[in-house]
Amino acid sequence: MLGSSTDLEVRKFRVGKNGSYQVAFIYTDGLVDREIINNLLETLMINLRKDDDQNSMEKSSTILEYLENYGITIGGITGVNNFETAFDAILSGDTLLLIDGYSEGYYLATTGWEDRGVTEATSQTVVRGPHDSFTETLRTNTALIRRRIKNPNLWLETKQIGKRTRTDVAIMYIKDIAEDKVVQEVRNRLEQIDIDAILESGFIEELIQDETFTPFPTIYNSERPDVITAGLLEGRIAIFVDGTPYVLLVPALFIQFFQSPEDYYSRADIASAIRILRFFCFFITLLFPALYIGITTFHQEMIPTQLLISLAAQREGIPFPSFVEALIMEITFEILREAGIRMPRAVGQAVSIVGALVIGQAAVEAGIISGVMVIIVAMTAIASFVLPTYNMAISVRLLRFIFMILAATFGLFGIIVGLIALVLHLSSLKSFGVPYMAPMAPYNAQNQKDSLIRFPIWGLIQRPHLISQKNVVRQHDNVPTKSKK
Repeated sequence: MLGSSTDLEVRKFRVGKNGSYQVAFIYTDGLVDREIINNLLETLMINLRKDDDQNSMEKSSTILEYLENYGITIGGITGVNNFETAFDAILSGDTLLLIDGYSEGYYLATTGWEDRGVTEATSQTVVRGPHDSFTETLRTNTALIRRRIKNPNLWLETKQIGKRTRTDVAIMYIKDIAEDKVVQEVRNRLEQIDIDAILESGFIEELIQDETFTPFPTIYNSERPDVITAGLLEGRIAIFVDGTPYVLLVPALFIQFFQSPEDYYSRADIASAIRILRFFCFFITLLFPALYIGITTFHQEMIPTQLLISLAAQREGIPFPSFVEALIMEITFEILREAGIRMPRAVGQAVSIVGALVIGQAAVEAGIISGVMVIIVAMTAIASFVLPTYNMAISVRLLRFIFMILAATFGLFGIIVGLIALVLHLSSLKSFGVPYMAPMAPYNAQNQKDSLIRFPIWGLIQRPHLISQKNVVRQHDNVPTKSKK
C-alpha cells in the first residue's frame, strides 16, 4: 500500500518466553524520535525476559493486554484495528505495533521530527512585549497558548482536512466566553471543506470566509501567541493549521487590523496617539495620490497661489498628465517593493532603496516626473508601512489605484463617491455573523473604549459586546487610588 517507500521502517523482533510472540514496529524514518523507539525495543526485547515479567505475562489474558499494562513505557498508546487509521498514524509520526496472530494492534506516540523551534516574530514585531512566535508544528503552537491560559475551559478540537495531505486543523476557544453558535459555525464550515490538500492557513481562510469578492480581509491572522491569546480572552476562536506559523482568528473586525499588541503594553495615552496615527496613515495611503491628481487636474482654485506657481514651474516640460505621472511612479514603486521582498535578504533591502533613489532622481532630472510627485509617492509608501497587518496594507494599496482613476475622471466628486461606496461596502461585510465595522456600525458606546483610542486597562471592564455576549465582565473595579501617607 505504501509502495515499498525507502523511508518506511519495519523492525521485527520477538517477545515473551523463548520468543513465543513475533512483534513488529512500523514507522516512517524522519518523523519519529529514534530515542523513544530504542528505549521501547530495549524494554520489550531485554527487560521482558526477566522472571517477574514472565509471571506478569502469564497472568495477562492476551499479549496485547500485557504490553499495554506492563510493556509499553510511553504515555500515548491507542488501539487500532483498521488500515486507514494505521496509515494515518504511520504517516503522522506515530509507530504502529503489530503482533503476529492478532487482528488488533496499537499506535504509539513517538513523533519527533525536526522543527524550526520557537524564534522571534518576523512580520509583526514590537519594541515592548513577548518576542516568541508560532512555529510550523501544531502541538508547539497550542502549547504556547496553554502556557499563557491555564484554564480548564480552554478547549481544543482537532480534525484532519485534505484527502491527500490529511492536514491537522485545530480550533481553540474558551468554553465559557466564546459564543456557542459561532463555534458551531466554525465547525460547520470546516466540515464542508472537501479538497485534496491544505498546505497553509491561507487555504482555510479562503474556504471559510464570509465574503469572497472583497479586497478587505475578514479573517485575522497572526504569528504572535500573545495576540491569539488576547483574542481568545475576548471570545474569539483560533484556528491552527499544522505546517504554518500563522494562526487564524475569527470573528475579525475592521478596527482589529489597526491594533498592535504593543498598544496594550504601553501607557494608554501613548497607545491612543499611535493608534490615531495609524488611521491617519491609512487615509494617506488610500487618498494622497488621488487628492493630488484631482486637485491639480480639476480644482486648481483650491491651491494657494504661491504653491500653484511652484507646482506649475515643476510641471513645466513634463509630457504626461498628473494621473499618468502618478501611475508610472506607483507601479514602479510596487515593482521595487516586490523585488525587494523576493530577492535574497542580504541584497533585497539595498536593491529596493537604491532603486527607488536612483530611478526617482533620474526621472526628475530627465523631465519625465515632477519632484512633487516623487514626494507624494514616497510619503504614500512610507505611510503604508505604518499599518501593523500586511493583508490590510496590501488591500489599501490596491484600492489606491481605483481612487486615482476616480480622481482623474471626476475630480474630488469621484473621490467622494468612491468613499461613499467604500463605506457602504465595509458596512455590508460580516465575519462569522458579526458586523465588520463594529463597534462603529452598529454603534456601541461601551466598546468605544478600545476602538479609535484605548482607555487605560482598568477602564476596559467588559469584553467586546458583539464578539461575546456571555461572561462579558472581565474585571471589576481596579481603578488605581493614591496610597495614604
